[in-house]
Amino acid sequence: MTTPADPAAPARNDRRSIFGWAMYDWANSAYITVMGAVIAPLFTGTIVPEEGWNGWSGATIWAWVISGAATLLFLLMPVLGAAADYGSARRSFLLRFAVLGAVFVLILPFIPDGAVPWFVLVALVANIGYVGANVFYDALLPGLVTKDRMDRVSSKGYAYGYVGGGLYLALAMVLIFLSGDDGITGLSSSGAARIAIFGSGIWWMGFTAYSLRHMPETGSPLQLPERYAGIPAWRAYPAVGFRKTLTTVRTLRRFPQLLLFVVAYIFYNDGIQTVIGISGAYAEDTLQLSLAVIGLAFLVVQFVAFGGALLFGVMADRMGSKRAIIWSLAVWTLITVAAYFLPAGRIPPFLGVAVVIGVVLGGVQALSRSLYATMIPEESAAEFFGFYTVFSKFSAIWGPLVFAIVSRATGSGRPAILAIAAFFLVGGTLLTLVNPERAAAQGREWPQPDAPDAG
Repeated sequence: MTTPADPAAPARNDRRSIFGWAMYDWANSAYITVMGAVIAPLFTGTIVPEEGWNGWSGATIWAWVISGAATLLFLLMPVLGAAADYGSARRSFLLRFAVLGAVFVLILPFIPDGAVPWFVLVALVANIGYVGANVFYDALLPGLVTKDRMDRVSSKGYAYGYVGGGLYLALAMVLIFLSGDDGITGLSSSGAARIAIFGSGIWWMGFTAYSLRHMPETGSPLQLPERYAGIPAWRAYPAVGFRKTLTTVRTLRRFPQLLLFVVAYIFYNDGIQTVIGISGAYAEDTLQLSLAVIGLAFLVVQFVAFGGALLFGVMADRMGSKRAIIWSLAVWTLITVAAYFLPAGRIPPFLGVAVVIGVVLGGVQALSRSLYATMIPEESAAEFFGFYTVFSKFSAIWGPLVFAIVSRATGSGRPAILAIAAFFLVGGTLLTLVNPERAAAQGREWPQPDAPDAG
């Protein structure tokens, strides 16, 4: 794939640029939806032998996979943020990581049953591509719109993603429903699942190219600090990235409101990412549901979430982003309790929980992103969204780790999923203490990128 020519930077709130930006969510959502609805159940039900692998259940291994991927990404994010800020290459790096992720998704279906380590390795690289691209995608937002439109445009991106991911998943589920022992395609259920995974990589790559034709680069490159003069970029970016991340962490202590939001976000985002990442494996391994039913539930989530993302955008306009997020976290807590009590093999209650997840899923993610964007200095947007994603990944380590430890200790995923409620309760409580206006005022006092202590 070749990089489309960079269009001239437009005025803020340009409709064509916003459309291009939102379409990247459409592009990558096919993969992330299939990861939960198809890849995770295929892993626990087919790739991992029925008796488990070295004494570990499929759901426990998958939880470790998610935690491990988050750890790798936690270490990678500072480098990506520095590359975006100092190269002003957010759009270019978005493309590179999207292609990396999509290519490894295309490899995933060819890994044979029982090859657990190879499947895990390829899935990890695909996820690195997905999250790495999202760092630069998020960092483009502050340069495209004015702050008064952040909530609406951020919600629009998620809404596009839910429709795009839902549309692709619908096509994939038709194939899966028509396959298996009673199907008419002649494919096994696992064979149909592998085709669906391959198609999600094609979808991701193709719509990324379409998105970037409409999406401009934003911002201008910053000059590396003098201490890095003459050092090759591949050495300078890791050095400056980790230095700036450590500096950011130290400096955050002087900006308590922004720090408080970051800590709150670490907790509640951990809960959300754990539920998203574990739900497919939990449904197959603990609730004994079929791949077709799990896919149907994810399809319900996708299309309900389209309306949910827009609903929470309207709620944010009326009550503020913070209050809307707190409402959604209360619902997330109830979701984990309901998941604990779901009866095995019963489809209607499982689909009912899927509907509720769809309502709140997009709202908390979109509004957290836009609320954070209003608090940070625009000049260092990529650095701050790299930092944001660093701690998104840092937080995403612990929920799956707790799930894996509890499920391994108890022999069941039920107490493990219930334990995740603690992340929503702590995160929501901390968020109630955040004053967004004061946090934004503190953000305006942040050291500018060319200041002596910024590098």
